Amino acid sequence: MFLFALQSEMEIYPIVIERRRWYRAMADLTVFPDATQLAHGAAEHVIGLAQQAIAANGRFNIALSGGSTPRGLYTLLAMQYASAIDWTRVNFYWGDERTVPPDHPDSDYGMAAAALLQPLNLPSANIFRMQGEDDPDRAAHEYENLLVQNLGEPPRFDLILLGLGEDGHTASLFPHTMALYEPARWCVANWVEQLQTWRITLTSRAINAASNVTFLVAGENKAERLRQVIEGEYKPDDLPSQLIKPEHGALRWFVDAAAASLLQRT
Repeated sequence: MFLFALQSEMEIYPIVIERRRWYRAMADLTVFPDATQLAHGAAEHVIGLAQQAIAANGRFNIALSGGSTPRGLYTLLAMQYASAIDWTRVNFYWGDERTVPPDHPDSDYGMAAAALLQPLNLPSANIFRMQGEDDPDRAAHEYENLLVQNLGEPPRFDLILLGLGEDGHTASLFPHTMALYEPARWCVANWVEQLQTWRITLTSRAINAASNVTFLVAGENKAERLRQVIEGEYKPDDLPSQLIKPEHGALRWFVDAAAASLLQRT
């Protein structure tokens, strides 16, 4: 374990973290004491990668995730990191979306817009949302075409943020759904039987093409599933998060102590 100071525009947060290596995908796993400090660590991570990408290529292409843990990160970025980078050089995409309009309470885009995009007053030209209100298959094809047009083929993101569901899903790659077996597409419509709904999602093929993939996981309710994903048997049909192993990129897990409480390997 080691101690370092994480500085924001507002204050300095002393954070004790512990690093482990996931032997399967050689992923860095960083444990933070709580969700607040996880958000600060993730914010520094995002800003650092953005600065590197903007310096190298003039742009930073990021795919956002839904969920409560990313919401805390987005709020922090808008409140305390508004002047840390030139946000007009950041292009925002999404890893998945529910089949709802953008103003619906369940919309991943809507959550990110309220917490991050609107407070930063970002131009619409920087925002590339999935059209959750349209026919799912058509929306997935259109998003796939957009990704190839903007990012090339394969579409290579600078950073994709992901969460971990209590059932082991990530993005909208749910256990035993057809999207898990997609060999060629970058974005698909995925019928989720257990939820009786369609989702639009990047495929594992698209996620694994990214330069950086970072999971954000917080809460004791995620502890057993995180243990299974990281230390358990490789069963991606049951635990789709295990499909995420970037081919030429870095895989990182940012988790809080509660979520990491059942991990054994060091």
